[in-house]
Amino acid sequence: MMYYCIHEGIFISRPNRFIAQVELNGRTEICHVKNTGRCKELLIPGARVYVNQSDNPARATKYDLVAVYKGERLINIDSQAPNKIFLEYLRSGRYISGITRIQPEAKYGGSRFDFYVEAGQRKVFIEVKGVTLEEDNVVMFPDAPTLRGVKHLNELAACVTTGYEAQVIFVVQMRNVKYFTPNNTTHPAFGEALVAAGVSGVKLIALDCKVKPDSLEIKDFVPLRL
Repeated sequence: MMYYCIHEGIFISRPNRFIAQVELNGRTEICHVKNTGRCKELLIPGARVYVNQSDNPARATKYDLVAVYKGERLINIDSQAPNKIFLEYLRSGRYISGITRIQPEAKYGGSRFDFYVEAGQRKVFIEVKGVTLEEDNVVMFPDAPTLRGVKHLNELAACVTTGYEAQVIFVVQMRNVKYFTPNNTTHPAFGEALVAAGVSGVKLIALDCKVKPDSLEIKDFVPLRL
């Protein structure tokens, strides 16, 4: 996945979850933050950031804040990116071979998952979660309580009982991490639901990404510790 008009800046402040003030070429610009999560450990005054310039003249803001340096590590924080790059990954054939159908936003009963995939006799529902929270090279999800995330795990487990494959994919929006683990401090119910989903037959996977200022690409599997 590519960004086509990237600029480097300095983070100043985040007045609310939707916008940030960023210094670009000596001027303060109001940028849309493409992540409604807290990101408090990332978006701190003085942090180096990257923004993508929009070519849509009707937009209220000219730029999207898409990546930030935490020390020497570049982290993509675009919450729309994980689904986009996972779709690229699916289409590449590197993850599931012989795919004949990919359906985004697939319904199952009263639920909606990010993807439904068919490959031969395989019928797979997949939910994708972006991961930006890192401490001491360990990545975690979620960074805030997520009742929706718990609901998704329970619903994926229900898919398995009716004969489908089900997977939750944690797309780690950075490289060189030790392992992924649920953030039981912030939301223990999510960690419990993740363990229960795994026991029920839901496949739990974490994948890291090669991050550049102007691109993002899925690379390798990351160990999980539940």
